Order: sequence, then structure tokens, then C-alpha cells
Amino acid sequence: MSDTTTLKILIVDDTLFYRKILCDIINDIPGVKTVGTASNGKIALSRISTLKPHLVIMDINMPEMDGIETLKYIKRDTPEMSVILISAHTQKDSKVTMKALEMGAFDFIPKPESDSMDKSAELIKKSLLPMIKAFARRKEIREILHKPRPIMPIIDKPQSDSIDIIQRMRRISTGQRLKPLAVSIGISTGGPNALAQVIPKLPKTLNVPVLIVQHMPPVFTQALAQSLDSKSELHVIEAADQSIIEPNVVYIAPGGKQMRIECRSGEKKMIRITDDPPENNCKPSADYLFRSVAECFGERAMGVIMTGMGSDGFLGLKIMKENGAYIIAQDEKSCVVFGMPREPIESGITDVISHLDHIADEIVKIIV
Repeated sequence: MSDTTTLKILIVDDTLFYRKILCDIINDIPGVKTVGTASNGKIALSRISTLKPHLVIMDINMPEMDGIETLKYIKRDTPEMSVILISAHTQKDSKVTMKALEMGAFDFIPKPESDSMDKSAELIKKSLLPMIKAFARRKEIREILHKPRPIMPIIDKPQSDSIDIIQRMRRISTGQRLKPLAVSIGISTGGPNALAQVIPKLPKTLNVPVLIVQHMPPVFTQALAQSLDSKSELHVIEAADQSIIEPNVVYIAPGGKQMRIECRSGEKKMIRITDDPPENNCKPSADYLFRSVAECFGERAMGVIMTGMGSDGFLGLKIMKENGAYIIAQDEKSCVVFGMPREPIESGITDVISHLDHIADEIVKIIV
């Protein structure tokens, strides 16, 4: 592979232990190479200007200049560059990680709680490989889209216009449908930033519950809930087992657990948090939640699928659609990774395909 197509990565960590692990993992991936390392953010910024990496893998806690401060400069001076963070499993670090993700970091890796180099390397590799593949794919697609195209005579209307027409027809055809009584959202890579642009726009007049599966490990989902709650009119919490579902509350599935809705005749609907196995390698899983939403709310449900790797949520949305639910998908252009919305869109089960900026408006339009 030529140097022009090689994915170049800069590693920034104050410990030699992790710099060594990351270098070994990255240099073993075809088409990817480490172009340099740095022990803190200040050094990293000077090396970014000369080495011009496509991606920076960076620890949050570092001397002289930490990950957050470094990310601010990267986003200001080289906004096309992406950052994957390494974060410890602590309340403090999880809150800082949420801030970084909302600032536009690509994703994060939880720092392994192991003293064994081999074990740590194995855990980091398992988390990092799919992220790098997803980033490389996004980079490839964006480069293709930015290539100059020959001017062709216009024969038919552009496809985007056709999609707009179809969406308008669908909106018109939904005039007789009952309004949803719950919103369920599945989201992964790019999620915290996307949710920070959607949830705060939802008004108190929504008057329905919002149920979210964000692919994240334990501790981090609580930090996400706290961050969104501070910005939103709706009350945002990490969901607890046996909680009665209330309107104008946003429930985020706890990391490392599964969340479903339980409904019994004549009783209020309840959240159940379980230790059931992962689905699609995800725990929590959007499919797991969506199936229960389909069962409990039927046609009075809304499913929203947003940015993320993989296809978690598609099978659950199919069941929701078969039960008459309303389905919204984030469009490819505004996704950090166009994985989770792809199959719902290509299969034709979506009612609306929306840019991130307009998803909250679409939700409100149907419900309020």
C-alpha cells in the first residue's frame, strides 16, 4: 500500500507501557502505521504539524497538557483530524470523556484494569481494531465524495430530491396514524455528540418517555446521563431496574447491562435491567430494547436509529415496523459512522431519513 493511502496514526500517552502496546497493535494492521509518539499534549501538537497524522490515539490524563486541552487545539487548528481517547474507569474520567466526545472525539477506549501487558494488549486490541476499521472506511468514503466529478447533463431529478418526495409522501400518509407514546433510540460511535444535539432540543411538551441504548461500558453511561440532564428540559437518568416509565424522562440503558420494557395488563409499564447475554456483541443492545418496545407499545411507538458501527437495532426495528411503529434514521452525511442506520434505510423500513440537525424536529413533529 502506498504512503498516500496508508492510515497514519500518532500515539499520545505519558506511559511507555501504553505507547508500546498501542504501537505494536497498530503496526500489525495492514495499511496502518504509527508515524510518531508523544508523552503529553504539548509535544503532540508540535508533532501533529509536522507528521500530519489522520488519527490521534490519546490518553485523557497527561502532564503539562491533558487530553481535553489538546483536543480543543486539534479541533480548532486541524478539524479534519480525528481523535480516539483512552480513559480510565473512574467517575472523574468518565465525565471528562463525555465532554471530549461531545466536543467531537471519534470514540474512546476504556483503559484495561490489568497489570499484565499481554492481557491489556488483548483488551485494547479488541476495542481498537473495529474503531480503526470504521475510521478508515469513513475516511475512504469522504475522500471519494470530495473528488471532483465530471459535469453531466441533468436528465432526471437528483436522487436526493426523490428521497425528499418519498419522505413527504410518507409524512402525508401518516396523517391517520396514532401518535407514538414512547421514543426509543439506538446509537453507538459518535453517540454522545449526536445525543447532545438531539435531546436538549426536545421540549417538556413532548409528554412521552425516551428510551436510549448507547453502546458504552459501565460508569460511562451514568456520566452521559448527567451531562445530557444538565443541558435538557427533559429529565435524563441512567435507568434503574423496576422503574415505572414516566413521560418527559429520558432513560439511558446502563453500560454492561440489557434494558427492556415490561408491560402487564392493567399495570404501568416498567423498565427491567437484566444481565442477559450480549446481542450483536453489544450490551446494552438496541435490538434487545426495540423488541420489547414493539411488544409493549405496538403502533404507538417510535424507533430512532443513529450513528454507530455495526447493525445493532435493525432486527428490532423490523419488528417495530411490522407492529406499525414510526421509524426515523439518521442520514449518511451526518453520521460519524454510517453503520447502524444503513440496513434500516436500505431495507426501506424507515419513514424519515434525517440529517442530525433535524432529528429532534422530526420527533416533535410526529409526537407533539
